[in-house]
Amino acid sequence: MTMIGLALFAAILHASWNAFLRSGADRMWSVTVMSISGTIVSVPLILIYPLPSPTALAFIIASSALQTAYSFILVAAYRYGDLGQVYPIVRGTVPLLVTLASILFLGVHLETPQIAGVALIATGIMSLVLGRSGVSPVSLGLALVCGSIISTYALIDSSGVRHVDETMTYSAWVLLIYGVMMVAVYCVMRGRLSIDFRSRETRKALGGGVFALIAYAAVVAAYSLGPAGPVTAIRETSVVFAVIIGRLFLGEALTPKRIFACVVVAAGAILIGR
Repeated sequence: MTMIGLALFAAILHASWNAFLRSGADRMWSVTVMSISGTIVSVPLILIYPLPSPTALAFIIASSALQTAYSFILVAAYRYGDLGQVYPIVRGTVPLLVTLASILFLGVHLETPQIAGVALIATGIMSLVLGRSGVSPVSLGLALVCGSIISTYALIDSSGVRHVDETMTYSAWVLLIYGVMMVAVYCVMRGRLSIDFRSRETRKALGGGVFALIAYAAVVAAYSLGPAGPVTAIRETSVVFAVIIGRLFLGEALTPKRIFACVVVAAGAILIGR
């Protein structure tokens, strides 16, 4: 029960920080400031834990670069679509792509529940895309790219963490390098990053970053209590929370089609996790 509670807690927090980003006046600025929260936390951690090996550092840099790309592409996706449309496609794509890659490249044979899960996720995503109120083609493409990047860096992390003695070493260095990369890319694109720590937008962005950090910590704690598959699957129920948060706090439409799609995607993710 503790494992399930942690995974659900992480799901709520993950949907929440995406809502912080979606509601930001300048989303590129918001996601960059959000990354600073992780950088601040990582600095004392890298002083406490041992340095990563050169091999681990290669994985860390690759993961950080992909997460930086994902963050800016996610910003672009939210420019064209609602939280309740984009988020389920991004998150639903991850277990779908990982499963398909396992079949194509690793020779994995799926059982009936997993096949049903793939079908449900595909159905849920398609129901969000089709129709007059469907997500725009641009937002759909960007959301699918985000899901692909997440799948890739998840595989990199699962391998890279095996090359460190302390998992916190890996996490801390990813947070540090990711934050530095985010600020660097932002400065290249915008010239410089201006932060007024007294402003409401800054506090909201930093708060969103804290939500993201706690969500990550909760998932790691859940992994220590049970298999990764079920934990990841339960965490993908965040698509349902995203729709609810979008309606309550962002004024997004809560149509029967969106509710159906998100419940179907979440159910598919759970079946795959089994």
